[in-house]
Amino acid sequence: MHKRRSLRADVLTYFGANSSEVEELLGYNENVFHPSPLTHLCKFPLAPEPHITAWEEYAIASQKIGVFETLSTKLVQLQFPIQEGISQTEAYRAATRRGVTTDAMSEASGLILKQPEKLQLIMYPSLAGTIPVLVAGNRDDFVSLIQALTKRNEPVTIPASMGACIVSGFNNWDRIRRYRQQWEVQNADNCSESRWKAEFQQIIPQKQLYQDKFIILSPGSYSNISARDMGLEEQEWLRLSLIIRLEHECTHYFTYRLFNSMRNNLLDELIADYRGIAIACGYYRADWFLRFLGLESFPAYRAGGRLENYRGQPPVSDGAFKILQALVKAAAENLQRFYAEYIQQSTDKNMQLLMLMALTYLTLEELAANEARFFIQQALKELQKTFCFDFYETKYTPELLFSIP
Repeated sequence: MHKRRSLRADVLTYFGANSSEVEELLGYNENVFHPSPLTHLCKFPLAPEPHITAWEEYAIASQKIGVFETLSTKLVQLQFPIQEGISQTEAYRAATRRGVTTDAMSEASGLILKQPEKLQLIMYPSLAGTIPVLVAGNRDDFVSLIQALTKRNEPVTIPASMGACIVSGFNNWDRIRRYRQQWEVQNADNCSESRWKAEFQQIIPQKQLYQDKFIILSPGSYSNISARDMGLEEQEWLRLSLIIRLEHECTHYFTYRLFNSMRNNLLDELIADYRGIAIACGYYRADWFLRFLGLESFPAYRAGGRLENYRGQPPVSDGAFKILQALVKAAAENLQRFYAEYIQQSTDKNMQLLMLMALTYLTLEELAANEARFFIQQALKELQKTFCFDFYETKYTPELLFSIP
């Protein structure tokens, strides 16, 4: 461990970091992915999580009455408007924290979407298992959904470069009500309110019984980059944007399920964009990734690029931020070379999966180093030696599942 930290420090010094910046970035770039939960036989896609059953029912119901109409009866936040201070009202707290019905609440006037009929719900078969995906009809509706489902219906500003969000730990009161109905049937002779309160206390620690994970996507340009800047036709760029965005968020879900980690960190973003670009294009492009971050004219940084969203909490210093820019550029270019030389030429059906997992074994310094190829190869060898993979290709693709603009 000490040897690895020393190597990382040497790389940071090579890129111009002073002693304080080295310590700062060693902390920021620490790899927190731990493969300990993995078994020696890993079957992909992973089995679906418990909340998927309820969402599959939502998807079926939405085919008859529409996605927004269906979800508005299930997700209580969709029953409230976006309004400053609404999360502090007694009505909102009662509905979202205690599951009180909104029928008699004047505050529950409903979420307003500009194009509710265009909201899509797809049960997407990702590597990490099936996950619900909501695709908004337009940018404004995406922002409203993010504010409602992740910001307690407050009008919080959403960065223009943000076009997707994976929602984790979402308390779904519809699932709790379903649980109570089953419990009352099973305990028909003894299901008083006091008994239910006691039962409810028992299920609170069992978060899998009521907490959901799902993805919300915007249909717009990825990272707020125009088709002209990408050198593509508008429709083609929108199509590719949705694929990149979807696979990016599914990669966060992948690391969450396998390594119990999903961070707002540059290593996570490098891995997630790697997967999104490779799936969308059929190969990895460092220039696309750098443009998404705002580094297309390195060493100049374009203000408003995604990179500034990942400075950490507390944010890294300006000096460390400059070093991060150099690191991520070198890492992306090393990754492109490795992909072209090894991954693109491989006939192993598991190679894309292995490469994705190999990246979680490394740090940004190791990927930026001159020896990056060696480090990636070592990670791949370790994976192939340690684990046996049972991977089934899915016939589904984003183009088949979504109505892409």
